[in-house]
Amino acid sequence: MADFTQNPNVQNFERYNSDGTKKKEKKSGKGGRKFGVFFVVLLVFAVFLLGNCMVVTKQNQFKLIRQFGRVDRVVSEPGLSFKLPFVESIDTVPKELLIYDLPASDVITSDKKTMIVDSYVLWRVTDPLRFAQTLSCSVKSAEGRIDAIVYNATKNTISNMKQDEVIRSRDGKMTITVDESGAELSGNDLDLSEGKEEVIEITSLTEEVMGQINHVENQYGIELVAVEVKKLDLPDDNKQAVYTRMISERGNIAAQYTAEGKSEAKMIENTTDKEVSIMLSDAKAKAEATVAEGEAEYMRILSGAYADPEKTDFYSFVRALDALKESVVGDNKTVILTEDSPITQIFNGRY
Repeated sequence: MADFTQNPNVQNFERYNSDGTKKKEKKSGKGGRKFGVFFVVLLVFAVFLLGNCMVVTKQNQFKLIRQFGRVDRVVSEPGLSFKLPFVESIDTVPKELLIYDLPASDVITSDKKTMIVDSYVLWRVTDPLRFAQTLSCSVKSAEGRIDAIVYNATKNTISNMKQDEVIRSRDGKMTITVDESGAELSGNDLDLSEGKEEVIEITSLTEEVMGQINHVENQYGIELVAVEVKKLDLPDDNKQAVYTRMISERGNIAAQYTAEGKSEAKMIENTTDKEVSIMLSDAKAKAEATVAEGEAEYMRILSGAYADPEKTDFYSFVRALDALKESVVGDNKTVILTEDSPITQIFNGRY
């Protein structure tokens, strides 16, 4: 029998042995491909199964492991943990400090004045299990509850305060004017000469609001760290009217201060004029007394001089010289005296 396996011109896929029997072909290629596909599928499934088992918790997260919808455990420490695949599911709850900007709202004070309050809240989750039970792990739901709670607390706080008290308690400090005894002076009895300003610590508006919302943590598993007021303003429709009234009130206070200042100035001026008049009168009296004393002394000296014959000629000579000096005025220094003139007689030694 011819061996067709050795003939290259014969195209036949069948191979025969030397004894005429067919050769058995090896099917290793097709079987290897099937095994490779199965291995890849198995590897992908293993990776998927492993990924479904692992729970990665970050520093700013809580992980809630649910089993058939019920929270089985809470992972609060960062790191890697595991769960049952397809049986347990994961909810993520934020652990970091969150900020919620409340929309601006209108509130009414106790004196029926409308004000606009714009504030924000810093909050965080402290009890993730209660947070999941009450708010279904929803940050939006938590912000909705915070909005209602903070608005009600703000409204209740401001409704018990007057408008000026709300404004003064904005930053927890208030400037007052007190007298020497420490009593507070009102706007009608301010004494600028004695009053002084002091800054005192008061309960701020945010502290008053925070005092009414301390129940939130126990109810929803969250903590409101701080409530801060960004803006405290008046509505646009009555802002101008309020400004006009405030300007009028400040004008009245300024007019009162001006009137009090003028009155005080007039009192000081009258007192000063009186003191000056008294001082001038005393000075004139003293001057007249001194002049009188001087004239009396002069007359005493003069009478004593004329009473002594030895001094009479000398004083007469001196007086003649003084009279001559007074008579010589201007540029003309020539004096013409008659022979019988008392001055001539004094110069001639005949007086």
